[in-house]
Amino acid sequence: MTTEIVVLGWSVLLLLLNVILQAGTSGDLGPAYLFSARDEKRETKSILSQRLDRALHNLLETYPAFIALALALTISGKAGGIAATGAWLWLICRVIYVVLYAAGIPVARTIVWSLSIVGLGMMLWRLAM
Repeated sequence: MTTEIVVLGWSVLLLLLNVILQAGTSGDLGPAYLFSARDEKRETKSILSQRLDRALHNLLETYPAFIALALALTISGKAGGIAATGAWLWLICRVIYVVLYAAGIPVARTIVWSLSIVGLGMMLWRLAM
């Protein structure tokens, strides 16, 4: 199993934790709403829940690219080296990003996000070589 596939597995855990944390902090909406079809749009008043929701949506913007790169690198036999380092960099930065976003730390959050993009770039570079 390639490092990229291992990191892909860990990334699923990150995704699930992000979803659970966000849902768990939006309790002010009430169980009736949370268990409904949510046809009526409501916003949580919880700042933490709002931040975790934005962090989740931000993750989902780059997650398809990460998945595609991890799979393409493995299938093409180009996994490892700089691509594996890039995969770990992406995942570690995404974990840190959630923590920084939840804590409301703006500049460091942006720097960490940028480093996660560098990780994707490392993976793409290896795939293109």
